[in-house]
Amino acid sequence: MQPVDAVIFDMDGVLVLSGPAHWEAWRDTAARHDRPITHAEFLGFNGMTNQDICARLWGERATPAFVQTIADRKEAAYRDAVRAAVPLAPGCGALLANLRAQGLRLAVGSSGPVENVALVLEQGRIHQHFGAVVHAGLVQRGKPAPDIFLRAAELLAVPPARCVVVEDAPSGVRAAVAAGMRVLGLTTNHPLHELTEVGARVVLPALADITLAHLRSA
Repeated sequence: MQPVDAVIFDMDGVLVLSGPAHWEAWRDTAARHDRPITHAEFLGFNGMTNQDICARLWGERATPAFVQTIADRKEAAYRDAVRAAVPLAPGCGALLANLRAQGLRLAVGSSGPVENVALVLEQGRIHQHFGAVVHAGLVQRGKPAPDIFLRAAELLAVPPARCVVVEDAPSGVRAAVAAGMRVLGLTTNHPLHELTEVGARVVLPALADITLAHLRSA
């Protein structure tokens, strides 16, 4: 069992089960711009920033102006899909309250834009649990670079070695490992082996399954 002072949660696929909404938004937006994508491709870039996703899908076409157009359309479609009823993961609020009651500091570390993060935290009524919130606009590099998680640890004033990250995507697991943090994986969108291969030491099926013992074992 290792000491844990802070837990940093990815948002999509962890705190909120937004995979279907993101998939539909990316599928429809990409098709409008002559780049049909498969669900397997979507899972391959799951957890990355819009800039990195556009570079992967459109290559040299992904100029700053093009990326902004794609991002604006895709993220607006996503927010429209979840605004009426934010699909929080079952047990989300109870877990966050329980971890705080046990003295842990909590943060969000998301590759999403600030508008998406704010919508989920506010409409989902979970914003009060977090001492730090980091989104793509606050860092130079997105996952799998460690910047998002390192910034969250800095804001919480907790050393990386005493942080555990909860992630559902291989790119996020890689980012946490690169930040010198331990990782608890969730098989929301990716199978166990894809998460353990890149560094998740504990993997669970769902957010509600997490206990303090699991976090200390990560």
